[in-house]
Amino acid sequence: MTGIKRLLTDTIIYGFTTIVSRLLNFLLTPIFVSRLRDVAVYGIFTHLYACISLLNAVLAFGMETTFFRYLQKVKPEDKGKVYDQAFLITLLTSLLVGFLIFSNQSQIAAWLSQGDGHSDYVIYVQLLLGVLVTDALAVVPFAKLRAEGRAIRYAIVKILNIIITLGSNLTFLYLFPKLMVTSTFWNEFLSSWFRPDWVLGNIFMANLIASGSTLLLLLPQLASLRLRIDTSLVKSMLNYSFPILIANISFIINEYLDKIIFPFLLPGKEGEDALGVYGAVSKLAVFIALFVTAFRLGAEPFFFAYAKNENAKKTYANIMLYLVLFLVIGMLGICANLDWLKYFLKTDDPVEQALFWSGLSIVPVLLFNYVLLGIYMNLSIWYKLTDQTRYGLYISVIGAIITIALNIVVIPRYSYVGAALCTTVTYLCMISLSYFWGQKNYPIPYTVSKISLYLLSAIILSAIMQGPLNSNFWWCNLLLVVYVAAVAISEKAMIMRLWKGAAKASNQPSK
Repeated sequence: MTGIKRLLTDTIIYGFTTIVSRLLNFLLTPIFVSRLRDVAVYGIFTHLYACISLLNAVLAFGMETTFFRYLQKVKPEDKGKVYDQAFLITLLTSLLVGFLIFSNQSQIAAWLSQGDGHSDYVIYVQLLLGVLVTDALAVVPFAKLRAEGRAIRYAIVKILNIIITLGSNLTFLYLFPKLMVTSTFWNEFLSSWFRPDWVLGNIFMANLIASGSTLLLLLPQLASLRLRIDTSLVKSMLNYSFPILIANISFIINEYLDKIIFPFLLPGKEGEDALGVYGAVSKLAVFIALFVTAFRLGAEPFFFAYAKNENAKKTYANIMLYLVLFLVIGMLGICANLDWLKYFLKTDDPVEQALFWSGLSIVPVLLFNYVLLGIYMNLSIWYKLTDQTRYGLYISVIGAIITIALNIVVIPRYSYVGAALCTTVTYLCMISLSYFWGQKNYPIPYTVSKISLYLLSAIILSAIMQGPLNSNFWWCNLLLVVYVAAVAISEKAMIMRLWKGAAKASNQPSK
């Protein structure tokens, strides 16, 4: 129970920063929607960030998981070497990929703009390349903070990043344009380098400033680096991380491929509009996404550190059940409140607003996909603990193949509805494979029947909220309260064990 308390504490701390960060993205959504104005332009925004997400996986090179794993494998005096080699690999990867992108920026810009000669895309590529590299170089220093248990320091840097991101966006989108209108001095000063009508580029510039500032805040961690090469350790880490890299790329394909290939499967204004709607309504699923991310941040180092405990497998099984309960309740909580959450996608143009709101029907599907993602992340720990990362490669590649095939077939016919359902099918397949192979190689006593019951109930209740209840705030939230009460009664024994265990652990003197 002490282990679960530690996981809960870390998840709360990491989760707080993750929640605030994702909430910032959520709160910035109405600003971006109103400033970009056109649904199609929001589609371009969604498309470019989906491409960035894929490249982020390449630059990180699976070093986060590899770093945690090798800290447990080497002698205490060699842990500094692990950090040095992990950062060095990320640095070299970033320089190589960055050089390739910069050298081919014109061709990449032409491909992204589908050959329409949009010169702004070249600058978009340059700005986003800067974001890519600075974010990649921060991965290992952030992992070092987590490994050292410096959750507060981690949180401070993340919160400062949030403040800078918000401040930069508000400055570029509101303050500078207003100053240019109201002040001759500021107009003359800003007009030489700032374009108030270049909203998309200004958003990317604000994000680059935030990413660069974050890397500067990590200078204490960077200062402890020794750029030394341990050939045998590097080779071993690369062998471990390569399957993780492919798995991460495949995972990003599962998560973002639909948004990357959308403009090519539905070309022209129709595709841009549909992608804009899809990208915007996806933001309403942010609350489940952020909990999954927070859980991963707290769980991964915990699972590695706790693996040698006698009751580790039982603890992992309990964590899965707790996770599913949190996720399905969160899913239903958002479904119950869509009637007012939709106003975060408000624009001055009623036609554009109606277009954004037309995608609300897929929000329950998007939420359920994040629930499935959380389950898969929990399941995937078995192949990391047993150093059988090739299974993660197999599962992710199979998932990517399913995603690619289904999206090519479904998106042209069913647009973003088909894209969302493709993700559901993919995650269900990946969960099934991970569970099947995991129980053979590292059996964990998951309560499959109970978990399945909670998932099925969440699907049924979300359908009722969207269908017969028509997203009515009062009736949907009443149904939510009844469901939470039923879960509390059903899991009373588990809740009491958790409560007593946490109280007992908190009363034990610190060593």
